Amino acid sequence: MPETRAFLVAGIPAKTDHMENIRNIGFIAHIDAGKTTVTERVLFASGRTYKMGSVDEGNTVMDWMDQERERGITITAAAATTYWKDCQINIIDTPGHVDFTAEVERSLRVLDGGVVVFDAVAGVQPQSETVWRQADRYRVPRICFVNKMDRVGADFIRTVDMIKQRLRANPVPIQLPIGADASFKGVIDLMEEKALMFAANGNNQVPTEAPIPQEYLQDVETYRDAMVEKIAETSDDLIVKYLEGESITVEELRAALRKATINNLIVPVLCGSALRYWGVPPLLDAITHYLPSPLDIPTIKGKRLQDGQEVERPSSKDAPFTALAFKVVTDPFTGRLVYFRVYSGAIKSGMNVYNSTKTQRERMGRIVRMLANRREDVEELGAGDIGATVGLKNTFTGDTLCDESAPLLLESIKFPQPVISIAVEPKSRADQEKLGDALNKLAEEDPTFVRHFDEETGQTIVAGMGELHLEVLTERLKREFGLHVNQGRPKVAYREAITTPARAQGRFVRQSGGRGQYGDVYVEVEPLERGTGFVFENKIAGGAIPKEYIPAVEAGAKSALENGVVGGYPVIDVKVVLTDGSYHEVDSSEMAFRAAGNIGVKEAIRRARPVLLEPVMAVEIITPGDFLGDILGNLNGRRAQIRNMEGQGSTQVINAHVPLAEMFGYATDLRSMTQGRANYTMEFSHYAEVPQQLAQELVKH
Repeated sequence: MPETRAFLVAGIPAKTDHMENIRNIGFIAHIDAGKTTVTERVLFASGRTYKMGSVDEGNTVMDWMDQERERGITITAAAATTYWKDCQINIIDTPGHVDFTAEVERSLRVLDGGVVVFDAVAGVQPQSETVWRQADRYRVPRICFVNKMDRVGADFIRTVDMIKQRLRANPVPIQLPIGADASFKGVIDLMEEKALMFAANGNNQVPTEAPIPQEYLQDVETYRDAMVEKIAETSDDLIVKYLEGESITVEELRAALRKATINNLIVPVLCGSALRYWGVPPLLDAITHYLPSPLDIPTIKGKRLQDGQEVERPSSKDAPFTALAFKVVTDPFTGRLVYFRVYSGAIKSGMNVYNSTKTQRERMGRIVRMLANRREDVEELGAGDIGATVGLKNTFTGDTLCDESAPLLLESIKFPQPVISIAVEPKSRADQEKLGDALNKLAEEDPTFVRHFDEETGQTIVAGMGELHLEVLTERLKREFGLHVNQGRPKVAYREAITTPARAQGRFVRQSGGRGQYGDVYVEVEPLERGTGFVFENKIAGGAIPKEYIPAVEAGAKSALENGVVGGYPVIDVKVVLTDGSYHEVDSSEMAFRAAGNIGVKEAIRRARPVLLEPVMAVEIITPGDFLGDILGNLNGRRAQIRNMEGQGSTQVINAHVPLAEMFGYATDLRSMTQGRANYTMEFSHYAEVPQQLAQELVKH
């Protein structure tokens, strides 16, 4: 162990029994901001690894899949447990690429805090905004780390301003950089008013304390005053001291900043260069100082199975066991591995648990702590811990595990719908069954990967979040399951919608001797705002249809919306109102009313001027200014709507909305237009109506 970091790893506890000393954190950011490098340095600094992994060299601990190392990107969220001073830190390193957004979504659901990594040159990028919104949705407290301060064009203050403007956050720098790009050599700790100077070669040297350089004294005074004022504004005690000019101690500031961070009132900002190990130990200190323990976050709530009442479960080892499964991985050696977060109580290997989502008993096999794909057996995991287990056969992502004597159902995890699909078939007929098993295993792991068999075409269709997502999954079929597949051209997940209200009758009458079938309904359909989904309203008065048949009408309406009348695509954002109908005392049945509901809604949709919708992507292209004209011309040919353009030095940033159908093969075109110097990111934005002429062509095909 190098002498320079011996004091950092001295006295690492085997585990911590105090929940206030646990931190469940995730590293989240835009692709290429340096999340995995930051995570690798954190594991090294805390003595968890003895060699610093490099994304470029393909030897990282957290990016352990072959594809991750070859592509230099994170594909799956990897978990690790480490220790810093007296704290146990459970870390999840998440992907930055939008195609793997499910990994971020499920990680944020079980984390207590986040470290958002920004590139000091690029600042806030599109996927930074996406992950920030996801963290907002789960109210995850976070701190920011402005990485790559040693790159040409790095600008700490501009990045802080972008966090404020684009993310509508309240960033408060608690460090200032000394120099930038080639002259970056240290940071100033605004809390303790001292300089931390980095060793010239970086590597594993801890920073040395030094007096603040003379030329920075004015800046330090300005930024420290601003920091103290913003922190004092969040505390009744400190604001009085601040206004009366009394001195405030570092301990008081830290305690108030911790509280403000946990309440999402302030986001502390630090800086450094993870690749050179600069700024990593202070970042670890900030994680322990300002991010919450399981005791600091709101108590988890769930629904009691007996009566559906909402109840709280305290974060305590003495409370009944409650955990949420957030990830399933099929391991070729150990079988099915289920990751879970314990919210209350404790669990030991070999114990029985109750899956309240599936209402089934399960038995816990081995319980392990993770270091990416390496496992360490533990006897027990308690409230606040994150771990994994082997042996749960029927537990899937989003399922609640609990004590059978006190069953509770936690809110599950919501995932976005797939936007792109392709047909796959095995190269040999003998592999057909093997393909089905492999796809089932991949779908168990990834909730945004959907597969189904199309009876009409006889093809297996797989759907995902983007071309890269499906490319990675087909590559996994080859490497992990030994399956070579043929692929059809990607298909776009079109939708249909109605544009005007309409009314229709649905009548299902069958008489074939003996008891017949009779169902008669009148339904109205009306369009809803995009993203609303399906709404059903029952306006039956006077018992025109008995109550027990109403759910069957709703089920029939839902099945009618699965295949629209324009091109057979699902119909979205529709309200169906059941207004009237009639029944037969002998012949009416649930089946008859389900069929009547289906017929009525189908007919009403035909009359409601249905249209075809297509997924539209938000695209950001970063290019040298020389190629701007070519790129804009190409985008116009792809039916793009340019939203804005801005220059950052010699670089141009173009934001546009482009239909997904027009984006196939764009990566290759962009490379050839710009000599490989431009790059782009793309994420789903909204559904929009397909132009009439194109819609007609699509329906013909």
